[in-house]
Amino acid sequence: NDELWLYDLESGLCHTLHQSLSFQLYSVGLQDERLSWRRATLRSGSLPSPRDKLSCWVHEGRIIYFGGYGHKPLSAIHDPESFIVDEASWAEDIFWGWNNEVHEFDPERSSWTEPQTSGRAPLPRAAHASASIGSKGYVCGGRIKETRTSDVFCLDLNSWTWSEIVGLGLAPVGRSWHTLTAVSDSSLFLFGGLSVDCRPMSDGWTFNLETKGWTKMEHQNKDKPRLWHTACQGRDSDVIVFGGSHDYILLVDKGHCNDALVFQPQPQPLIRLCQDFIASRASSFQRQILCLPPKLRTAVQKRTTFFRPSRNAQNV
Repeated sequence: NDELWLYDLESGLCHTLHQSLSFQLYSVGLQDERLSWRRATLRSGSLPSPRDKLSCWVHEGRIIYFGGYGHKPLSAIHDPESFIVDEASWAEDIFWGWNNEVHEFDPERSSWTEPQTSGRAPLPRAAHASASIGSKGYVCGGRIKETRTSDVFCLDLNSWTWSEIVGLGLAPVGRSWHTLTAVSDSSLFLFGGLSVDCRPMSDGWTFNLETKGWTKMEHQNKDKPRLWHTACQGRDSDVIVFGGSHDYILLVDKGHCNDALVFQPQPQPLIRLCQDFIASRASSFQRQILCLPPKLRTAVQKRTTFFRPSRNAQNV
């Protein structure tokens, strides 16, 4: 037949060159007991070109998307510096490649805009990681054509100005499919990913935005490499990593994970340390726990549930 297919070495998936990707938005009401999904209806603006492996920030009620890998007709490629063509994956007038475009979606108006940015923008990329602190959006690493990087860029989400943050001293190796999580007003936490030589990684790093220095973090999950995972900030600057794969993603029939990994890249507050101490020794503090104020008692009892599996494991 005359169908044309693309085999993506990054994901190990095949898709047709003309129909595989889209840019549709759906929302779910998290305060709605039914958790109903609905598709966003475009009222104004133009949809971004279809893509995957992109990232986004949320700022002042707007969703801001960056980068990704997708396709465009030749007539839509106006700037070769914002769209790098993947020379191995074009057909007729449809070109696939990496981009560094910024698109903004306003959920209240259901409108798309493409802000004009200034400054030193990141090279077009996909499978990168991003996080936001205040009015700043940060991008780290990702795949740029046939290589992977660990560079850091910042986009001011008010002025739309890009700047590169050049790290000082030791830095993580280049990677894609990692995560970046804000853990304080001046710190970002990077975990895992796929290395330049396609090796799943389990290293964790914190990046200090004030000193521009990377610090490698010692943690208990070094035997649990992850890529394609998700991460979010929990209580007291915990970082919760869930899912992903612990194997090279070309092996799509194996390696997927459903466990949660917990990291503590920032010092815990004193009240959290006290709660954990009591919760980990709940049997010795049963009377005292019952005498705690209701809110504090509930917090300690929740932490007791967290520590219970580890106590049971020690007794096996």
